[in-house]
Amino acid sequence: MNVLREHAEQQFQEELHELEKQDTGSKPTNWKLSPASVVKYLMGSKLSNGFEITPKYIGQQRLMEIAVATLTTDRALLLYGIPGTAKSWVSEHLAAAITGDSTLLIQGTAGTSEESIRYGWNYARLLAEGPSAAAMVSTPVMNAMQNGKIVRIEELTRISADVQDTLITVLSEKTMPVPELNMEVQAVKGFNVIATANNRDKGVNELSSALKRRFNTVILPVPATTEEEVRIVQTRVQSNLKALELPASAPTVHDIQRIVRIFRELRNGVTEDGRTKIKSPSSTVSTAEAISVVNNGLALAAHFGNGKLNAHDLASGLIGAIVKDPVQDTVVWNEYLENIVKTREEWKDIYRACKELN
Repeated sequence: MNVLREHAEQQFQEELHELEKQDTGSKPTNWKLSPASVVKYLMGSKLSNGFEITPKYIGQQRLMEIAVATLTTDRALLLYGIPGTAKSWVSEHLAAAITGDSTLLIQGTAGTSEESIRYGWNYARLLAEGPSAAAMVSTPVMNAMQNGKIVRIEELTRISADVQDTLITVLSEKTMPVPELNMEVQAVKGFNVIATANNRDKGVNELSSALKRRFNTVILPVPATTEEEVRIVQTRVQSNLKALELPASAPTVHDIQRIVRIFRELRNGVTEDGRTKIKSPSSTVSTAEAISVVNNGLALAAHFGNGKLNAHDLASGLIGAIVKDPVQDTVVWNEYLENIVKTREEWKDIYRACKELN
């Protein structure tokens, strides 16, 4: 089946297979790879037979070591950071490398209910037969507990506080009571939880102290340097270009460097040389949005241009990513265009393209 987006364990099946073949390390119960091999998979490595493992996370290796080490214990893992710092990406690849299954997922929203985390009921059978194990509908959390796998909970802080606390018993006692059937589901070895959260979005619900204590928190920072961020954007864009089968040429490093520099300057509130202070928009202007801008530009170049990315292809995505508040952000963006972009001779094409759209 020609799916739009493969799961990590499918997309990188060959890499996981090669790592498993050469893995001589000690593996925790129900783990496909040893902790050291999981980190190799995340950070990239060259195996002894010359096989190249591509990096999934570009940043500090120690952060990945801490995350993997946490999952070997009975503590759950919370990946924390501003939007666009690869929390979901890391979460998926951790689950894929450890258990070979990244599909046990709960997407946190304001509408996520307690039944979405604990269990639900097939109401037709419930009415016909009464409460029974056959009438119970398992959730990803229950499936992970029964099979010794990892469940991912995305955007934990978007779930209401009372529903969040449903996890406390699961994380501390490793059991899920089912009072309707006078029974409980006990977690099999290998079970754990990876949650992601950020505190920058609207509608965030703070975690209770009791729930925070059940997690080890790893904060994923924004890329430390321009070069690191350029490498991340370049890697992800090339991967997306192949997956989406866009009939366009890969963007040049120069194009990506300009987008990344714009985003970093607006995010940091100062130009790269540190000489000029600038206002920051209300949007996060994250690495993930930089990737989206380039992907959008490539789609325009492929279907409405000559297949080569240019300033006009990038301009609409840039404005869409930066101007989230039509009043406040428009002022910030126009000031940046006039005071910074316009003064850079090699950026005249970006300036003209953005002014035309403005």
